[in-house]
Amino acid sequence: MYYVSKRMEISACHQLKLSYESKCCNMHGHNWIVTIYCKAKELNSDGMVCDFTHIKQSIHGYLDHGNLNELLPFNPTAENIAKWITEQIPQCYKASVQESEDNIAVYVNDEKADGCEAL
Repeated sequence: MYYVSKRMEISACHQLKLSYESKCCNMHGHNWIVTIYCKAKELNSDGMVCDFTHIKQSIHGYLDHGNLNELLPFNPTAENIAKWITEQIPQCYKASVQESEDNIAVYVNDEKADGCEAL
C-alpha cells in the first residue's frame, strides 16, 4: 500500500450557525492548516498515488480566500470541512483541519481507510 499526505494553509472566513450563543456566530477568519491523507494499492500510470498539484487545486484552489458559508453547502465547522475534503479526492481516506493552534478536527472515512495505520 502506498500513502501520501499533502499539507496546506488556507485563508478563509466563516460564520457558524449554532444552537447556542457564541462569538463564532459572527463572521471571522482563520489561517486553516489542512492535511490530506491519501492511499492506493497501486500507483497510477504516472507512478503516483495522486498528484499533489491536483489535491491543492481541488481544495486550496476552491477554498482559499473565500467565504466558506458561500462555498460549502453545510455549516462550515472544522469537522464538516474535514469530511467534505475526503469526499473531494477519491484516494483521500483522512483529513485533518486545524483552525487554530489548539483546535483540530480529524475525519476518517472508515470505508476508504480499511485498516490504515500509516500516516
